[in-house]
Amino acid sequence: MFKITMRAGGISSNVGPTAAEDIEKEFREHRAWHKSVSCSFADGTLTLVAFNDYDHDGLALSDEFSDCLTAYVAQEDMSDDGEFGVVTVETI
Repeated sequence: MFKITMRAGGISSNVGPTAAEDIEKEFREHRAWHKSVSCSFADGTLTLVAFNDYDHDGLALSDEFSDCLTAYVAQEDMSDDGEFGVVTVETI
């Protein structure tokens, strides 16, 4: 089992809290192959944490998180210089 932590920075505080709720709900309802998903917003950064048994490098989760950002955060609410990527992948 892997615990994957991802971050997406440069998110407007006007949409960040709602985007975190929407993204967490999206994963729980429509991407159930990821377990115990949580998404939070602080200081312009969305942090997503999920568990699964196949994504040893976090790239599958990264792809899905990117899709969610596109769906739930308008381009004008994201800074072009905001970081995006896998922070850690831990074997549990």
